[in-house]
Amino acid sequence: MTNTLTSLDAPVLTERRGHIFIITLNRPAVRNAINVGLAKGLAAALDVLDRDDELRVAVLAGAGPGFCAGMDLKAFAADGEWPVIDGRGFGGCCERSSDKPLIAAIEGFAIAGGLEVALSCDMLVAARGARMGTPEVKRGLAAGAGALIRLPKRIPYHVAMELALTGEPITSERAHALGLVNVLCEPGEALETALRVAQGIAENAPIAVRASKHIVRGSIDWPEDVAWAEQASLIDGVRRSEDATEGASAFAEKRAPHWKGR
Repeated sequence: MTNTLTSLDAPVLTERRGHIFIITLNRPAVRNAINVGLAKGLAAALDVLDRDDELRVAVLAGAGPGFCAGMDLKAFAADGEWPVIDGRGFGGCCERSSDKPLIAAIEGFAIAGGLEVALSCDMLVAARGARMGTPEVKRGLAAGAGALIRLPKRIPYHVAMELALTGEPITSERAHALGLVNVLCEPGEALETALRVAQGIAENAPIAVRASKHIVRGSIDWPEDVAWAEQASLIDGVRRSEDATEGASAFAEKRAPHWKGR
């Protein structure tokens, strides 16, 4: 059952499909360029995702032929508009996205700030032939919303430098070969492919999923002693949850588990 929560002319659309939340960047006439309105809309959608216990995972997509072309440069040039949201950063997500899993569904292009929005997600699904890059240096800017920090941790150093210094994009096929993209699909199928991935996540215990995301994300930067301490605290909470008992019981009884999220 679907439930559209926002008007069709809003800069960000949201829709519920069971435990899955679909968030759509909705400025197709300007290639989903990020202005203040879109950033506020995305931040608000992520707030809903974080606080609603019925939602377990989200898919972030773009309306029209592409995912996102980055910051709205016309708005920046005309009004100095800077689409940064307190607590979440550029685009409403780049410094802090969501506590729950977030999957980017990329068609066509994820360029500049659009790639940085995608990099704030936990998994990337991309259509074949989609272009990804950080062309900011070609516009007198630098990719300051996460790409220069995240790319060297996710792809080889020299490829990260290639993207940062040349400003030239790579294809989704190359991004997949480098491990940046999780799943490749045919053009036009990114959303439905991402929803299938999301469904697999939504079927798992939500407390365990959130703890797993927190550990994987944090362990990239935590010193080893901190990582073990943080993991122990989180895993202990998972182990003591009702869902852990339910998972063991369901396995023993050869039935599907019924998660309560506690």
